[in-house]
Amino acid sequence: MKPLLPLGLLVSGLLAATAFFVSIYKAGGLTSLAPVPGPALVYHFSLYLPDSRNSFFAGIIRGAEQAAAELNSAVSVHSIDPAKNELETAAYTGVDGVVVCPYLEDALARRQLERLRERQIPVVLINHNIPGDQPWPFIGTNNYDMGRRIGLVSLEQRPGGAKGPLRLALVYSDKAPGIYAERELMEMGIAAALGNRLSGPIMHFRTNLNPLDAEALLYRLFRKAPAEPGLDINTIVFTDPTDTIAAAQTLVDMNMVGRIRVIGFGADPEIAENVRKGVVSCTVVIDSERIGYEALRSLAALRTTGYTSASIDTGIDIITAGSLREKR
Repeated sequence: MKPLLPLGLLVSGLLAATAFFVSIYKAGGLTSLAPVPGPALVYHFSLYLPDSRNSFFAGIIRGAEQAAAELNSAVSVHSIDPAKNELETAAYTGVDGVVVCPYLEDALARRQLERLRERQIPVVLINHNIPGDQPWPFIGTNNYDMGRRIGLVSLEQRPGGAKGPLRLALVYSDKAPGIYAERELMEMGIAAALGNRLSGPIMHFRTNLNPLDAEALLYRLFRKAPAEPGLDINTIVFTDPTDTIAAAQTLVDMNMVGRIRVIGFGADPEIAENVRKGVVSCTVVIDSERIGYEALRSLAALRTTGYTSASIDTGIDIITAGSLREKR
């Protein structure tokens, strides 16, 4: 038995050594499979938007994320709702730059923006500009030009080939507060384009955050119209995609398609389909992805060189049934 004991120990030792080297080999294989760390992120930017995540704001986020990827940077999305205090604390987060949709009272927004400036954090505004002694870079549309384009297109393809004066109503929305904040510019642009072809002052209404509030508005307007000649509206301009969709369905339900000219807002597929069918005469489209993209690019320029364009007008498109046919 004694001669077998050293042999057993030798065999056990060989097995243990083999297991050890196999483990080392396997561990080396796992290490080779681990991802190789990429280059460190260059910047971290923050984007402050209303809590509404409709197609317009979703486009801004997509554009910002595309620019961030190209810049090898990160972008985080935050709420601008004053109750959440996220913009109030932005100056203390250590980010490299901030994009703000300042849909707040101008005085409150200006105070928060000045705090960021004091901390030397670059700021770019989108959609609504805030006047200041030292203006912040602005990315968005010119609301006066938007109104002018809407005025010009409202003269084309009138319902039933009508040629008389326009009785026009503008429907603003809490869901698109940037346009409401600069409503005077919008109305000045429309009035400049139409002149004496307006039958009276531009009427304006406002919907709330309820997605069906536009439906309720149309029922109120056109049930009152026979008793109130002052409401003889023949053209309605909406400034929000959700309101446009709700209004289109309501016109169908009320059997008023073709009697009221609707100028919508947004490029949602449902809106495009209503334009194709003639329920909506045309729709105003803002390239929100470009707004988000240019905003991040401007922040990067401010961070690296200290300079960027004071203003970038991203323009608008008017989509009609004819332009949709051309795209096919």
